[in-house]
Amino acid sequence: MKNTEKNIKAKRLEQVAKILKTIAHPVKLEVLELLGKHEQLSVSSICSKIESGCEISMMSHHLAKMKDNGILVSEKDGKQVYYRIADTNLLKIFNCVENCEFL
Repeated sequence: MKNTEKNIKAKRLEQVAKILKTIAHPVKLEVLELLGKHEQLSVSSICSKIESGCEISMMSHHLAKMKDNGILVSEKDGKQVYYRIADTNLLKIFNCVENCEFL
């Protein structure tokens, strides 16, 4: 493998690791599942629909972290901020994990 190919592969693995580190929390995973079922939701809607329960301030923190890492995008409409998944291909991770034999 050439150095260029190694560098590209290393950068890709770093990106994957960053995404996995960012979403490695039960609440964040639940948010992603929820947003996979709805095109976009406000922070308050996410809090009311999430089963694990979460205060708006903590939810805002989780959402901001995922947005900062390119997993979510947001749109402001008046006082409401709506979030959606930046790339829905990310949702394939749920199918992959659910079909793993170690679970």
